[in-house]
Amino acid sequence: MGAMIEFKRPDGQSTAAYFADAGAAAPGLVLIQEWWGLNEHIRSVADRFAQAGFSTLAPDLYRGRLASSGEEANHLMTGLDFADATHQDLRGAAQHLHQGGRAVGVLGFCMGGALTISAAVHVPELAAAVCFYGIPPLELADPARIRVPLQGHFAQLDDWCTPAAAADLAQRMQGAGLQPELHHYAADHAFFNNARPEVFDAAAAALAFERSTAFLRQHLR
Repeated sequence: MGAMIEFKRPDGQSTAAYFADAGAAAPGLVLIQEWWGLNEHIRSVADRFAQAGFSTLAPDLYRGRLASSGEEANHLMTGLDFADATHQDLRGAAQHLHQGGRAVGVLGFCMGGALTISAAVHVPELAAAVCFYGIPPLELADPARIRVPLQGHFAQLDDWCTPAAAADLAQRMQGAGLQPELHHYAADHAFFNNARPEVFDAAAAALAFERSTAFLRQHLR
């Protein structure tokens, strides 16, 4: 089980985060929340990645606020400064984990998936990125500018991060000479979230977790 800590952003401010420690020799992983906030589900995912061998840090981007409805989650997400979250919270988290020279990756879901791609463009301390069903607007981060290995997980029944959006991501990256590892599942958006039985797909989630940990072990050495 992890615990709440604080780390410093590049601007000197502090951000609270849930930290699940896998040991000093373990690679680091910045875990980015869904639009619901740093809730019990995300903390359990951090614990799971720590058990798989990654010291996992999940920043509290909403500063203690949690959503209990889609309307509230959308309000919190639209109120988030994505550029500040990328350049300050996520970079600060990566710098915190990078102390001592350990390799650091980033992984996020939904809103966190979009921020994963943004971090892969803008945060130089990262060595790999894993995106689950989220893509940012081009003005925040152009996927063609990603310079670390990227693995993506997308849902074919997704009406938010649509198959067309995933195809555009692939086209932009491949057009820039990049070769992302992209996987597609016959599942709904948020299929990894076992706290949402209406969309959770156990088989797809298990396969995505296996692929994610293998990818991170390959690139975080």
